[in-house]
Amino acid sequence: QVQLVESGGGLVQAGGSLRLSCTASGRTFSGYTMGWFRQAPGKEREFVGLISWSGGSTFYANSVKGRFTISRDIAKNTVYAQMNSLKPEDTAVYYCAAGRFWVTTWTDYDYWGQGTQVTVSS
Repeated sequence: QVQLVESGGGLVQAGGSLRLSCTASGRTFSGYTMGWFRQAPGKEREFVGLISWSGGSTFYANSVKGRFTISRDIAKNTVYAQMNSLKPEDTAVYYCAAGRFWVTTWTDYDYWGQGTQVTVSS
């Protein structure tokens, strides 16, 4: 059974930092793309960033570029999202996902975590 479990969300003041973790189990994700997405109340789910599980290449949404860094630890089967200089508009439920393609559209991802809430106060 494939599972992605996120953790690390919470409440932080604007300008602060959080690190999200996503631990995978149930299969190997070699060759997969690991994506981070977020969804604020009343808004569509949006792409945040992604990383190649095997090669470690990354790509980010313009809204988070320079502030968020995605990395992975293969030995721990875990993907991270280090979020710095957080803004109130970053408030959302953050999801990690695994997919077979290097894409930013959330509908193309096969496996999803349950989400973790990030709230940034002004």
